[in-house]
Amino acid sequence: MSETEQKPAQSLKVDFPQFRERAPWFGGDLQTLRNFFARRIGRGPGDLPGERLELSLSDGGKLAARLTEGEPGMPLAVVIHGLTGCETATNVVVAARHLSGLGFPVLRLNLRGSEPSAKLAKGHYHAGRTKDLHDILSALDPALTEAGIVFMGFSLGGNMLLKFLAESGKDFPVRAAVAVSTPIDLAESAARLLLRRNRLYHRWLLKRMKDQWRDTPLRGNAAKALDEVTSIVQFDDRIVAPVNGFKGAKDYYKKNSAERFLKKVAVPTLLIHAQNDPWIGTAPYARFDWPSNPNLGLLMLRGGGHVGFHSRNGPTPWHCVSAGKFFEGISGLT
Repeated sequence: MSETEQKPAQSLKVDFPQFRERAPWFGGDLQTLRNFFARRIGRGPGDLPGERLELSLSDGGKLAARLTEGEPGMPLAVVIHGLTGCETATNVVVAARHLSGLGFPVLRLNLRGSEPSAKLAKGHYHAGRTKDLHDILSALDPALTEAGIVFMGFSLGGNMLLKFLAESGKDFPVRAAVAVSTPIDLAESAARLLLRRNRLYHRWLLKRMKDQWRDTPLRGNAAKALDEVTSIVQFDDRIVAPVNGFKGAKDYYKKNSAERFLKKVAVPTLLIHAQNDPWIGTAPYARFDWPSNPNLGLLMLRGGGHVGFHSRNGPTPWHCVSAGKFFEGISGLT
């Protein structure tokens, strides 16, 4: 794996494919933007058929999910979208289609506040709202999880996943998990998005965040802030934090960053990240003591961008292929 730095751990006993960027998607930005361009010209992945589920939450609301059936005896793969995403996001659909092709039943979850869950539950998800994951797993038909569960989380959904695994992973039959392009230090990632070179990404994300929150009932200062904030940090400080009981952005970032929970993850978990991810830096990954938790493994690639990893090996992104191999290897399916 000449282009991959691998942090060995007991959970890494899988022969992952080599990653080399596929033309013309060279560099972190083009790797990141490839799916956006594909959708703009009508070459998105389409959707994946499945049954609509509405899973009950402890506060009386529900989360919508899409279940695609798999082969008997296979673990249920739960896929969690990232910031402003949903079940039809390109990275979610592509991952679900790949895992479904391997025989996994796949559940694509729509977090609180994202369509179509927005009409079924009050409030909005955030990077650390893990109680919802606990609730939906408790609400699933036990027959769906009797062969176990594997998780795949993207970006902000990866942060939520890692925090959940540390808090509640052993409460459920979770066999393995993969987190892709995850902002394990939320403050560092938010600051990085404010860099001049990321201003177009930042503008695009902030608009999507505002659009997603406009149907969420807000009171007082938070309602006023929705039109006033000009940065994601301000958005987190004036809306996300106070609405969810945090003192401000710093408090929200500190209490919910996955970095502080990694040592407590008790199930085999693989983190995949790229050194040229324009949104999320490598410093938090570099400073974590990986040997301190043998359940964790890190694949740090030189290329791949943010949830890109478009490889010469084929049309399926490298992180999806690697996640499938990891799940099969850890679950003893190969």
